[in-house]
Amino acid sequence: MDIDEDIGDSSPPESPATKMSRQQILTLIAMASINFSSMICYSILGPFFPNEAKKKGVSQAMIGLIFGIYALCTLVGSLILGKYIVQIGAKFMIVAGLFVSSGCTVLFGFLDQVSDGTVFIVLCFVTRCINAIGFSAAVTSSFAVSAKVFPNNIATVLGFMEIFTGLGLILGPPLGGWLYQSFGYEIPFVFTGCVLFATVPLNLWILPSFDAVPSQNSFLRLCTRIKILLICFVVFTMSSGLGFLDATLSVFAIEKLNLSAGSVGLLMIGLSLPYGAASPIFGVISDKYPSIRKWMMVVGGMATAVSFCFLGPLPVFHIRSQLWLTVLMLIVVGFSLCMTCIPTFAEMIACAHENGFEEGLGTLGLVSGLFSAVWSAGMFFGPTIGGYITQALNFEWSAGVQGAFAFLAALLQVIYFTIEDVQKKSQKANRTDVLSSQGEKSPLLPKKDCLRVDIS
Repeated sequence: MDIDEDIGDSSPPESPATKMSRQQILTLIAMASINFSSMICYSILGPFFPNEAKKKGVSQAMIGLIFGIYALCTLVGSLILGKYIVQIGAKFMIVAGLFVSSGCTVLFGFLDQVSDGTVFIVLCFVTRCINAIGFSAAVTSSFAVSAKVFPNNIATVLGFMEIFTGLGLILGPPLGGWLYQSFGYEIPFVFTGCVLFATVPLNLWILPSFDAVPSQNSFLRLCTRIKILLICFVVFTMSSGLGFLDATLSVFAIEKLNLSAGSVGLLMIGLSLPYGAASPIFGVISDKYPSIRKWMMVVGGMATAVSFCFLGPLPVFHIRSQLWLTVLMLIVVGFSLCMTCIPTFAEMIACAHENGFEEGLGTLGLVSGLFSAVWSAGMFFGPTIGGYITQALNFEWSAGVQGAFAFLAALLQVIYFTIEDVQKKSQKANRTDVLSSQGEKSPLLPKKDCLRVDIS
């Protein structure tokens, strides 16, 4: 197996500018508004929609598909829009995506007025699919724009953005549960859809336009690198776990832990609060010490695997489901997923540049499109397969399956990075032997060229 050599790991990171420009500040505000409002709209369904859908005659497996189809359409949209981000325009993709997504969120709030059964299910699928296309446009472009404006601080900026992702995920479930209990099914979607729509003129005003040359590379070439594929699998397992919890945790908490819809919303804070709180810390660490990014992903994956196994917990442990244990494991999942997630995007971009991809918006669009697509694939797989296993067996076994996927991803990383380190040491020893045998007292290249090779 040919392991890609990570040249940049041994060199110190570029020193970022101490003061942000006006464009960078405005871009941060825009990205924060997108993450916050989008995640509120996404997360409000968890506390009450599964039970509401059951009243409409929808099975647990079909509920999982309704959650999962959103991710499947986001997957397709991310790949297409990421490839053509330069031709479409990054700013236009963000604004148009937010507009479409906000409209579909409002429309979803009126589906309780349609007849039960097939009509309700079909309209849920149609609305979620169109919503997902808008969401994929906004998110794919936002990742690429962030990396374009902050090329030396990608993980730090991603960590900052994930604060607002966490805030959206924190406020979404309890807000949705409270609005549902107080005003009924429609109001949560109408309110959050209007919040999302308010970001359209905001981003139209403050986001700059970006001129760039379309990339000559493709997703196929990007996916030929083993390291890229491995990171994609890590991203897949993370999003699969989150999607699984979105579709199944509320039913488990209501039936096994005897919680109300409003209490389930508060329970989900145990996942999103530590995720948002730890994001900037792991972002700074990732940018300051890029050589430990890979081990952050490994440790985070192992912790995720253990916490999912004890979330139910697995029947083999013969431990009864208890509220305190569920809350504790959700907190661990939040921290571990954050530790795993934050370094992944920066590592994918670094790997692409090391393998000859040009530095520009075209490449960033490819990487962000692939990242969003793989994330969406996991968000489809988690609710769909998780919902099926939960229906066939129970929540405890289904959570254990998610833990097994996280463990497999961590194990593959350990194998890959171990082989990579061995190859690097071997290559370094070979170069030392060549220099010694030739008896050279000076480097083979001038000092200026050596520095260029080390930091490329």
